[in-house]
Amino acid sequence: MAKLKTGRHTGALKAQRQAEKRTSQNKGLMKQVRATTKKVLAAVKAEKATVAEELKAAASSIDKAAKKKTIHWKTAARKKSRLAKAVNKGAKAPAKKTAAKAK
Repeated sequence: MAKLKTGRHTGALKAQRQAEKRTSQNKGLMKQVRATTKKVLAAVKAEKATVAEELKAAASSIDKAAKKKTIHWKTAARKKSRLAKAVNKGAKAPAKKTAAKAK
C-alpha cells in the first residue's frame, strides 16, 4: 500500500475536526439548558401558571445534556434539584402573602 502524501499529521487533523464538532454540539446543548433554566426562574418570579411545564422542559434538556456526557450526571441531578426547590419555594410564597393580607 502506498504511503499517503498528506503527511504524518493526519491523525491530529482528524482529532481537531472531531473536537470542533463536539464543541459545537456541546455549546448548543448548554445554550438550551441555560435558556430553559432561565425560563423556569422567570416563570417562578412572575408567578405564572406554566411553571410546571417549564420545569419539565428544563429537566428534559438537562437530562439530554447528561445523556450525551456534556455535563456530569451528578451536575444534572443537582441542577434539577435546585430548580425544583426554587419552584416549590415560589409556590409556597404566594400562600404566605395571602395569609398575611388576611390578618
